[in-house]
Amino acid sequence: MATTQAERGAIFRDLHFGGHLLILGSPWDAGSARLLAGLGFEALATSSAGLAFSLGRRDGAGQVSREEVLSNAAAIVEASGLPVTAELDCGYGATAEEAWRAIHDAARVGLVGASIEDRSGDPEAPVLPLEQAVERIRAAAEAVRGLGFPFMLCARTENFIVGRADIDDTLRRLKAYAEAGADVLYAPGVIQRDQILAVVRAVAPKPVNVLVGIPGLQMSLEGLFELGVRRVSVGSSLARVAYGAFYHAASELARRHSLQSLRQAMSHERINDLFLH
Repeated sequence: MATTQAERGAIFRDLHFGGHLLILGSPWDAGSARLLAGLGFEALATSSAGLAFSLGRRDGAGQVSREEVLSNAAAIVEASGLPVTAELDCGYGATAEEAWRAIHDAARVGLVGASIEDRSGDPEAPVLPLEQAVERIRAAAEAVRGLGFPFMLCARTENFIVGRADIDDTLRRLKAYAEAGADVLYAPGVIQRDQILAVVRAVAPKPVNVLVGIPGLQMSLEGLFELGVRRVSVGSSLARVAYGAFYHAASELARRHSLQSLRQAMSHERINDLFLH
């Protein structure tokens, strides 16, 4: 296992160019991070939604502070010992200077990758103007170059997530972000085979991340890799699986006075042993 941030950074970089698909597990706290590390995941990605849920909040802009995100990321890095990349939302500000600072903050807590998105927070214009978004990615890339160790900057366009299913603008943005210095490109919500292939071709040879575990995505992991996708993330899917099972068991107990779901729980001894590593 890598012991230094520079070693983790080099491993994470190389995983994007290996002979297999990089599957990022998404923990929401130190415990889930240790379980994922024990299962053999090679790298992890934080989930802003998973963190929000664990704090008893809705997912959404401004629901979780920069300090909370960074503290959570630091705990995941320490607990797992793996390369970890974090969702930094919009970089906690609309300016290039704030994007630059976000990268340095991420590096300070041990991260070796981060994503910055172009969501504006304005319902009338939900993504930032292209020129402004590019300046932010350019500033983030400059910050990465000054770190002195490998750090994978992922640039996201939120078009499809905010309801703007404009593949032409999505491709235009991703190409511009790649030219501005992003290492990985990502358009969450793009799920159609031909559109994913168009993204891969538009930014080649830079790697593309695809969000899996969302409704409508019919392709297998093997199929995505064959298209040229080099990294997939699961977002809040694992957190929602965990909370879904918890909610179901608790509902049966509270509403039906049933112990059936509780009897299906992993044994105390088994889960205790999982935290030995």
